[in-house]
Amino acid sequence: MRFGPLPLADCDGAILAHTVKLATDTFKKGRVLTAEDVAKLKAAGFSHAMAAKLEDGDMHEDPAANALAEACAGTGVRAAAAFTGRANLISEVHGVVLAEPDRVNAVNAVDEALTIATVPHYSVVRPRQLVATIKVIPFSAPKASVEGTVRRAQAGPMPLVTVIPFQDKPVGLIQTWTESTKESVLDKTTVTIRERLAAFGSHLKREIRVPHNTQSVQGALMTLLDDHCHPILIVGASAIVDRRDVIPAAIARAGGHIERFGMPVDPGNLMLLAYHNDTAVVGAPGCARSPKTNGFDWVLARLCAEIPVGRADIQAMGAGGLLTDVAARPFPRTAGAEADEHEVPEAAQIAAVILAGGKSSRAGGVNKLLATLNGKPLIAHVADAMLATAARPVVVVTGHQEEAVRAALGARTVHFAHNPSYADGLSASLRAGLAKLAEIAPDADGALIALGDMPRVKAKQLDKLLSAFAPHEGRSICVPTFAGKRGNPVLWSKEFFAPMTAVAGDTGARHLIGEHADAVCEVAMDDDAIFVDVDTPEALAAIGAVATR
Repeated sequence: MRFGPLPLADCDGAILAHTVKLATDTFKKGRVLTAEDVAKLKAAGFSHAMAAKLEDGDMHEDPAANALAEACAGTGVRAAAAFTGRANLISEVHGVVLAEPDRVNAVNAVDEALTIATVPHYSVVRPRQLVATIKVIPFSAPKASVEGTVRRAQAGPMPLVTVIPFQDKPVGLIQTWTESTKESVLDKTTVTIRERLAAFGSHLKREIRVPHNTQSVQGALMTLLDDHCHPILIVGASAIVDRRDVIPAAIARAGGHIERFGMPVDPGNLMLLAYHNDTAVVGAPGCARSPKTNGFDWVLARLCAEIPVGRADIQAMGAGGLLTDVAARPFPRTAGAEADEHEVPEAAQIAAVILAGGKSSRAGGVNKLLATLNGKPLIAHVADAMLATAARPVVVVTGHQEEAVRAALGARTVHFAHNPSYADGLSASLRAGLAKLAEIAPDADGALIALGDMPRVKAKQLDKLLSAFAPHEGRSICVPTFAGKRGNPVLWSKEFFAPMTAVAGDTGARHLIGEHADAVCEVAMDDDAIFVDVDTPEALAAIGAVATR
């Protein structure tokens, strides 16, 4: 890759290294310069531009990031489309992340241009949480390095980043008591254990409370085993201090074996792990009564995901095992609690609005949205493309011929918002769609606003817009472009929902793009589908659509 101040004569197709502000335009870092851009730079007095130009053997940052992301993404993980050389891996399930440090380090050792960062091995994540990010550092990487890194990522028994989903385990609980034990303490412990299990996708099937002696614990354990509880948790009135103490002795008398007593995690040092045949029996440390994260959670999470836990697994927990000052809770905070700095970030929640309420006044007396293309209504093509992305929920705004549009979408998982004022133009449909989102998706971070008459826009193009969205990096409005011109659909951050609802007449919110240029991110597309809306009989015929009256 060539990099540096390139003569403008050599800049057509080059990648701009730094943002350049002109009197009437702003060319942002990473823009692929066109001949028109070069002419504007020349007119502004530039003779060179700091840019990169790919050569034979180079792979552009986005395809390189996509290749590595696809190679790394395992079960329970979705690879988002790359943008500016970054491709995120996002959890699709509630479970435990597997991302072995040695394998991650091996991938990062191939070439400094290609990197992957993951959440810690065995982290607990929920759907939509980021589990890893791939970043190509320069604007391109050698193709040979990309191929070598992909091979390294695939060199293992499973993909590099996997999320093992939690199973709904029927957990048994034994609590022991002495004469000094307060019933309220036992009750609070039960509540905490239930919440902890819910955070790991499991439930408390049965609880037994017995005196703190070997015979009583043995009897309770046999009862829970007969009731097919697994795993079984034992919270003692007194901490376990030796393998011959009450709880381990009871497990041994019941026919179990002690796998490991003590763990290199604090809080949680005095945890005991045992097995009765295939059923795990955990002697919980005293800190299990607290909702704060401790070593007990590390073991319980794996058991609830049916990830084997043995002696070697526990002894490997020492690095990073000092949790004394970590305030994180394994289960959701109560309302009003402060955010935890250790939480895994979530991918943005993007909804979608498809505007399908127009009168088709220029379409020659037919409803263009009901015209068929390859045997399917145009509106169904648009909905299917949107449903193939991660955008949820998908709202379809109806108006003219509401029932026919609904019927054309059949059983697709979309939500409908009817706009009785559809004759007032596009703005009324936009308001109806955003109002529906406020009702069913109040926490949405943004919305992809699409037109119902653009059947050539595919999921791959929509995914590019979703991947570009990053308000904290100044990308709050994501606009598709082709050959330097802007098209549709547009992805808007929630901060613009209020001004969008103030729009009037048969216009959308495009004027806001000009008013908030610093928040705009142009996302280059591979074809002109973002311009092709089907308004006339000639346009319908041009794409091969068949209109019905």
